[in-house]
Amino acid sequence: MTPVPTAAARPDRVVAFRPPLAGVEEVLHASWREHAYPAHTHDTWTVLLVDDGAVAYDLDGRAGAAPSRSGLTVLPPHVPHDGRGMGGAGFTKRVLYLSPDQLGPDLVGRAVDAPLLRDATLRAGVDRLHRALVGHDLLEAEARLALARERLADLLRRRTPQPRSPQPLVAVRARERLDADPTDGTTLAAVAADLQVSVPHLVRSFSACYGIPPHRYVLGRRLDHARRLLLDGVPAGQVAVETGFYDQAHLTRHFRTFLGTTPARFQRSWSRAAPDHVRTRPSARPVTTMGA
Repeated sequence: MTPVPTAAARPDRVVAFRPPLAGVEEVLHASWREHAYPAHTHDTWTVLLVDDGAVAYDLDGRAGAAPSRSGLTVLPPHVPHDGRGMGGAGFTKRVLYLSPDQLGPDLVGRAVDAPLLRDATLRAGVDRLHRALVGHDLLEAEARLALARERLADLLRRRTPQPRSPQPLVAVRARERLDADPTDGTTLAAVAADLQVSVPHLVRSFSACYGIPPHRYVLGRRLDHARRLLLDGVPAGQVAVETGFYDQAHLTRHFRTFLGTTPARFQRSWSRAAPDHVRTRPSARPVTTMGA
C-alpha cells in the first residue's frame, strides 16, 4: 500500500470559501511545508483543526502549540497571533472563522489563557461540520455548528458539557414543520425560533425521539421525493433542483450512499426490467427493492 504523504512531502495548497451559512465567515483548508505567517489579528473567532504536523504560535505574547489529531484550538477575535510548523516541518490544517457573535466576549480571556481544547467529541463534531460544508449539506452543517458552538462555550467556561433533557413535543412539532415541505430550504434556526427553543435543543430532542437528527430526516424525505420524480421520467438535473439538493452531483453523492447507485441508473433500471406492456403505461409504478 502506498503511504499517505505527510504535510512536509505535499505541495503547498490553500483552498478557501465562504459558505452560505450564518455564523461562518470563511472556511480555510491549507497544507504548507515551510510557510510561516507573521503576527496578525482576525475580527472573527478562529477554530483550528490540525490534521498533520503541528503548529507553533504566539497568542498575545504567550507561546502555544496546536498538535495534530488532538482536540482543537480556538483563538479569539482581535488578539494578535502568528503561526509556523513546529521543528521546521510542514502542517495541514482546517480552519473555521466564526462571526464574533457566535461566542460571547466574556470567553475571549478564557480562550487566550487556554486555547487548546482536548475534547474528542468537539473535534469529531467540527470535523463533520467541515465535511458537511464542503459537501454542500447545509442543513447538517447548521446542526453541527450549533452543537459545536454550544460545546465550545461550555468548555471555555470550564464546564463539563451536560446532557440536556429532550422534549418529545418539540420533536413532534418540528417533524410536522419539516414534513410540510422538506424541499423548501427551511433552516433549523427558523424551526427552532418558531418552537421557542435553541437549535441544539431541537437537534437533541428530534434525535432522541426519532433516532436520527433532523437534517438526516429531511435528507431521507428529499431522497424519497427524488426517487418518485426519477421514476416519473424527470431528468436528474431537474430532480436535484426540485428536491432541494445543491446540484446533480450533490444528489448523486447521497443516492450512492443510500441506494448504491446513481440517479440515472436508478431511473433506467425500471425501463430495462419492465415488460413491454407495462413499460408503455405511464401510470405504472414498480415496487423497488433497491433501498429503504
